[in-house]
Amino acid sequence: MTVPKEGKILIIEDEVSLLNILTDKLTREGFLVVQAKNGEEGLEVALREHPDLMLLDIIMPKMDGIAMLKELQQDEWGKNAKVIIFSNLSENEKIDKALGSGSYEYLIKADWKIGDVVTKIRKILSKL
Repeated sequence: MTVPKEGKILIIEDEVSLLNILTDKLTREGFLVVQAKNGEEGLEVALREHPDLMLLDIIMPKMDGIAMLKELQQDEWGKNAKVIIFSNLSENEKIDKALGSGSYEYLIKADWKIGDVVTKIRKILSKL
């Protein structure tokens, strides 16, 4: 499978409606999108697919986003993976913990429109 020039995005999100909205928008914008519905599945897909960027929720079943990031960073590829944490948590401690564990950006879902998320993804990928 050829990856579109826009890149491959892994969305790790347990809220199915948001997962579908993000997938639809990013696909229409020219990205190849792969999905996972929890951190455990997300880790497996990330290590297999090596996406250009991941959108990662924090609060999920089986394995939360922070635990997934820690596991991901045990892998040689995962140490440098580009990650946007996309969550409704706005607690400073959680944000600092997430950013301290190597993630790239932290976006609070309620503060961002889908189109703005696409712009942010493009900005991060343009720095590669």
